[in-house]
Amino acid sequence: AKTVDKDRYQRMVGKLIYLSHTHPDMAYAVGVVSQFMHQPQVAHMVAVFRIIRYLKGTPNLGVLFRPNSHLNIQIYTDADWTGDKGTRRSTSGYFSLVGGNHVTWRSKKQKVVALSSGEAEFRGIAKGVAEALWIRKLLSEVGYPSKEVTRIMCDSKAAIQIS
Repeated sequence: AKTVDKDRYQRMVGKLIYLSHTHPDMAYAVGVVSQFMHQPQVAHMVAVFRIIRYLKGTPNLGVLFRPNSHLNIQIYTDADWTGDKGTRRSTSGYFSLVGGNHVTWRSKKQKVVALSSGEAEFRGIAKGVAEALWIRKLLSEVGYPSKEVTRIMCDSKAAIQIS
């Protein structure tokens, strides 16, 4: 496999990482291409250009805050199971809404190998709950305590039952 200019690849991916702070829709893809910073190959550079084409084709997407009368917190979580075929590790992610507005998100490879899809999803829920607690504390510290129950959304019955 042919390698590409490492410095150029690293600069381009660095810029995409910066942009992903306002584009949660591309966070996963940027996370994938950032795994190849040491020895980028042509296929990886093609993926970087695909992300750039996606950004050019979706100029209206991004984070937009709308005023709302409530500060309800919602967390949506998801995970794959053994998505990385080399290490068998799963990737989990979450995003949070406060008052219906996107405020935080994350997609990250799990540190351990999950033995089931339910376990992988449960680990994703745990990260989402930690984020929800942090948001609740932050809102309280700045004088806006959340009075409503925080909703954690997950698509795995097994993970919900474990919780």
